Amino acid sequence: MISVRPRYRSKLATAIFDLFNPIPYGLFVGTLIFDIVCAITYNVFWAKGAAWLVTAGLILAIAPRLINLVHVWFGPAPVERLDFWLNLVAIIAAICNAFIHSRDGYGIVPLNVILSVITVGLLSVGHVAMAFDRFGAMETARE
Repeated sequence: MISVRPRYRSKLATAIFDLFNPIPYGLFVGTLIFDIVCAITYNVFWAKGAAWLVTAGLILAIAPRLINLVHVWFGPAPVERLDFWLNLVAIIAAICNAFIHSRDGYGIVPLNVILSVITVGLLSVGHVAMAFDRFGAMETARE
């Protein structure tokens, strides 16, 4: 049986999206880990590392979000719209987290951990929703 979902997408754009989309997620998870370690150990070294990770994650999140923006507004995928909005709110939380990390010393705790948890939580929900959508599309294509 043919897939129910029409394909308007560029294979190159989809390949670039699939290549770059997991990288910011990994960097934001690293930021969360570094923030938790900083809050536990009182060592500012971990806060500086987390600041670098959140900044790199924000920079590397630009390309997949632009591709996702085109997919959202020119494609009929409601799950991709949900993923886009979750990622948008997560990126806003990550931008706030980057500004929090510009503070000096231990003054970033506990807000840095809270914003990192929000960022990773929203991105995780988006990734799970997209995974369930792909799983459903694969099951439809097999039938």
